[in-house]
Amino acid sequence: MNPVSLGVFLCFFLLVTVMGFLAARWRRTADERSLDEWGLAGRSFGTWVTWFLLGGDLYTAYIFVAVPGAVYAAGWPGFFAIAYSNLVYPLVFTFLPRLWSVSQRHGYVTTADFVRGRFGSRALSLAVAVTGILATMPFVALQLVGLRALLDVMGIGGGSDTGAVVEDLPLLLAFGVLAAYTLTSGLRAPALIAFVKDLLIYVVVVVAIVYIPLRLGGFHHVFAEVRHTFAGTDPRTGQPRGALVPAERGQWTYATLVLGSALALFAYPHAVTATLSSRSREVIRRNATILPLYSLLMGLLALLGFMAVAAEVKVTDAQLVVPQLFEDLFPAWFAGVAFAAIGVAALVPAAVMSIASANLFTRNIYKEFIKPDATAEQETRVSQIASLLVKAGALVFVLTMDNTVAINYQLLAGIWILQTFPALVGGLFTRWFHRWALLAGWAAGMVYGTVTAYGVASPAQRHFAGNAAAIPGIGESGYIGLTAFVLNALVTVALTPVLRAVRAPEGGDETRASDYTADPHGEADGATRRR
Repeated sequence: MNPVSLGVFLCFFLLVTVMGFLAARWRRTADERSLDEWGLAGRSFGTWVTWFLLGGDLYTAYIFVAVPGAVYAAGWPGFFAIAYSNLVYPLVFTFLPRLWSVSQRHGYVTTADFVRGRFGSRALSLAVAVTGILATMPFVALQLVGLRALLDVMGIGGGSDTGAVVEDLPLLLAFGVLAAYTLTSGLRAPALIAFVKDLLIYVVVVVAIVYIPLRLGGFHHVFAEVRHTFAGTDPRTGQPRGALVPAERGQWTYATLVLGSALALFAYPHAVTATLSSRSREVIRRNATILPLYSLLMGLLALLGFMAVAAEVKVTDAQLVVPQLFEDLFPAWFAGVAFAAIGVAALVPAAVMSIASANLFTRNIYKEFIKPDATAEQETRVSQIASLLVKAGALVFVLTMDNTVAINYQLLAGIWILQTFPALVGGLFTRWFHRWALLAGWAAGMVYGTVTAYGVASPAQRHFAGNAAAIPGIGESGYIGLTAFVLNALVTVALTPVLRAVRAPEGGDETRASDYTADPHGEADGATRRR
C-alpha cells in the first residue's frame, strides 16, 4: 500500500461523493417525486451534459481495464471495441432521435414503455423489460469487478491476508456511498460526477500516452518488444502468444462480433436512459457526431496494453495490467490520480445502470402487472428501492462468485439484449411486424443464443467459454448474438404474414407518424433552428 497514491485516490473519492449528494439540488424542480425527475433528471440535459453522461455511462471502468488487458494478453481481440464503437454512431443518429421524440410525446421512460404503446402487447413489453434487466445486471457486477481489481492493486482489496469481511470492506464502503447518493439524487448524481470521471480519464490517458513511452525508450521500442513477445509460444496452447490481426479462421468471428456489438450497444437500458434525459432530439444528433471522441480515447487506452507488454508487467489476471502499469511507472501521486479515474469510472455507469433497471421494473412490471393505479410518488419510491436491490444483487454476485462467472454472464448480456432490437428499432420505423411474430422471434433468439453459448467450452471452462460458435449453413465461426438476431428476424418476418392471414389480433398503436419527429422545443428536424 502506497500512502501517497491512496491519499490522492481518497481525496477524489470524497470529492465525487460530495458532488453525488449535492446533485440533488442541481437543476431542482418543483415536481421532485416523479419518475421523470428521479430517473430521467426531468429530461433537461443539454449537449455537453448528455455527452459527459453518455461517455461516463458507456465507457466504463471495465472497458478501462478490459480493453488494454485483452491487448496485453493476445493483441487483436482488444481492438474490436474500438471498431464497433465507430460503427454505432451512424445508427444512433438514425433511430435515437425518433425514440426521444415519441417518448417525449407520450411520457415513455423505458424501451418497454415504447414497445407497449407501439404494439399494444403487454407480453412483448414484459419480454423487453425482463431482457433489459437481465442484460444490465452483469454490467453492474462488472463495474464492481473493475473496482475490486483496482483496490487489489492498491493493496486495500481482496488480495490482503485479512478475513473475508475485512478485506472487502473498502468495496462495501464504496457500494454504500454509491447507493446513498443514487437514492437521494437519482440520475443527476452520475451526470454531475461524469464531468470529473471523464476529465480525469482524458488527463490520465494523454499523460500516459506521452510519459510511459518516454520511460520505455519510445514507441519504436514498445512495438519491437510487442512483436518479439507475441512471436513467442504460449506454453498453455502451444500457439503464438498473440497477434496484431486475426488469423483467417478468426475473421468471421471478429466481423460478426463488431457488427453485433454495434447493433446492441444502444439497445441497453442504461444507454436509452441517458439518451432520454436529453432536452431535445437535436442534442442527441449533436452527441452522435462528438461521441466518437471516446473511440479515439479507447484506441489510446488499447495502446496501454502494448506498453504493459514492453514494460514486462507481470499479473495473474490481464484485467489488472493497467492499474499495475500505473503503479509501476507513474510517480505515486499521479498513480493516485489514475486510480481515481478508474474508480470513478466504475461508479458512474453502475449508478446509471441500476437506475435504468429500476425504471424497467417499476414501469413495466410493478405498474403494469402489480399496481396499475400507482401514483407518481409511489413509482419513484419503488424505483429507488429497486435500484438499491440491483446494486446489492451485483455486490453479492461479485463477493460470492468467481469473476469469470461475471464475465460469462456479460457475454450472455450482449446476446440477450440484441434480441430486443427488432421490436425496438423495427417499431420506430414500421408497424408492419405483428406483435406475436416479434414475441416468437424474441423467444427463438433468446433460446438459441443461450443454449449455444452454454455449449461453448474450453480447456479451462465447460460452459459459456466464449461468444462465438459455428454459424448454421455457413460453417464459419461467428458471434452467437448476431446469429441469434438473424434467426429472430427471420422468424418475425416469416410469421407476420401468416398471423395477418389468420386475422390474429393486431393490438392497438397509440402513436402517430408525427410523434417520431416531434420536438416541443421547436427543433423538429435539427435543421429549422440551431441553438
